[in-house]
Amino acid sequence: MFEAHFQTFEEPEGGVALTARLSAFREELARRKLTGFVVPRADQQQNEYVAPSEERLAWLTGFTGSAGLAIVLSREAAVFVDGRYTLQAAKQVDTRAWNVESLVDPPPESWLAKHLVAGDRLGFDPWLHTSAATERLAAACAKAGAELIAVDSNPLDSVWTERPAPPLGAVAVHGPQFSGEAERAKLGRIHQEIARLGVEALVLSDSHAVAWTFNIRGADVSHTPLPLSYALVPKDGRPIVFIDHRKLSNSARDHLEQTADVAEPDALTPKLIELARSGALIALDSATAADALSRLILAAGGKPVRGNDPVSLLKAVKNPTEIEGARTAHRRDAVALARFLAWIDREAPSGALTEIDTVEALETFRRDTGALKDVSFPTIAGTGPNGAIVHYRVTRKTNRRIAPGDLLLIDSGAQYEDGTTDVTRTIAIGAPTPEMRDRFTRVLRGHIAIACARFPDGTTGAQLDTLARQFLWQAGIDFEHGTGHGVGSYLSVHEGPARISKLGTTPLRRGMILSNEPGYYKTNGFGIRIENLELVVAADITGSEKPVNAFETLTLAPIDRGLIDLNMLSADELGWLNDYHADVRHAVRPHVDEATKVWLDDATAPLSL
Repeated sequence: MFEAHFQTFEEPEGGVALTARLSAFREELARRKLTGFVVPRADQQQNEYVAPSEERLAWLTGFTGSAGLAIVLSREAAVFVDGRYTLQAAKQVDTRAWNVESLVDPPPESWLAKHLVAGDRLGFDPWLHTSAATERLAAACAKAGAELIAVDSNPLDSVWTERPAPPLGAVAVHGPQFSGEAERAKLGRIHQEIARLGVEALVLSDSHAVAWTFNIRGADVSHTPLPLSYALVPKDGRPIVFIDHRKLSNSARDHLEQTADVAEPDALTPKLIELARSGALIALDSATAADALSRLILAAGGKPVRGNDPVSLLKAVKNPTEIEGARTAHRRDAVALARFLAWIDREAPSGALTEIDTVEALETFRRDTGALKDVSFPTIAGTGPNGAIVHYRVTRKTNRRIAPGDLLLIDSGAQYEDGTTDVTRTIAIGAPTPEMRDRFTRVLRGHIAIACARFPDGTTGAQLDTLARQFLWQAGIDFEHGTGHGVGSYLSVHEGPARISKLGTTPLRRGMILSNEPGYYKTNGFGIRIENLELVVAADITGSEKPVNAFETLTLAPIDRGLIDLNMLSADELGWLNDYHADVRHAVRPHVDEATKVWLDDATAPLSL
């Protein structure tokens, strides 16, 4: 009935079948006189999604999560993952060949300090690690009396004989009707930042920053319209965009050449060396710039200045065109979501649907809008105990039938040219238990607390994070992820630098879009998450003595009323819920079929205490 075009459900190869690759890799390390090597899950720009040609960690170990690291020594080998992926890693890797270790606490450097011995030579590819990560590795090696060796070519690539070719996704111009600001204006603001930093040039090592600055989009990685590229923006003169010419049509090249010179990617190194020879200070992004860039600048006599990429903050604050685009994208997405939720309500009680059915159906309803470019990440659709796995991705092997009494957690998003969406709903299939309703209502109250927050200019996400957790804390429970992340404008669904979390130190500014997604996860039981996207706007407070901000909710999708314990809600919280549902009904009702209208009227009907 439905078909997913942007997502697959195949189980990746893994386990014992891959152990031969580890043996071949060890032989190559011995040939290069290395006693070990570090294999991060990374490309040259530390992207969240990487091209198939960059999936070295998955090829070697079988682990396919979005964050991880492997360390291969001649004597032993380990895969390091964070708490989201502990169960997944244990299933995907051959635990007779690999130990599964913590990526965070303790970090891999602690493991290295214990397992390296004096005289060991640990190799790493400086194009796949930031300078900060390299410094941590060097300190661990020094502690053990070992040496950290930067390799000229990656030994893993020598044994990966069927490595895919690098991607050549066509570059598209992101027109003014979507971008809202011309490249020259953006470059003017970037030049002000370069002057403020007191440097000769800024390297844009983050492809998102290049895409935003020059108003282009691409198709080099899954789910994010990225054109893999670099740019060099000098204090004076024209910037240079480094990008494979095969990605550029005549019109895309003409567009870039209005404001920049265009060069091949391998021209970046000689250009940086030429600039560095004059002793220039060159700004690099701490989060995405490869350590190799710092090394070549230093070797040529320049000075790398590491810090936050100023484009990151400029990009995070959306302009009026991008804001209106986000609203339009969410209204369009809301129609697909309503059709999907009405379909679930009709079909799920029979017990015939599976998790994969729901992923395929939701993508189809979004494709029916005629505007879908991609999903913004692989849909998380977990029913019953699978819902308690925060970053669960269904495969044909794990695919679970949705049974009466289950909670279905579905977290999904879309890429439209005018905006990026991300929404989670938790749906009761049949009658929920009192525990489910209690937990859901606590999550909902935290969600409402964020949505209703008023906060002075300069407030950080860390200061707001507690609002989302307070009602869970009262019951002695919590969730282990951040409350919210930034969202791009037809770019990454996970965008920095702002976030709502214990680690969110960037002040929230008007025009930023962030998610609001508290949750609760009962291991082997069920998962709950409620997520809307919020736009930071000015708050209208009579008599306010300072600028105050608030959130405008962009997402428009009914929240399952059958999961709410009304006795736990205050009058204000109930008022928010009824107002929100009235907004959903008003925006969506004119654009859906009669059957969906009937469902929507019931799903958004006012509740009373």
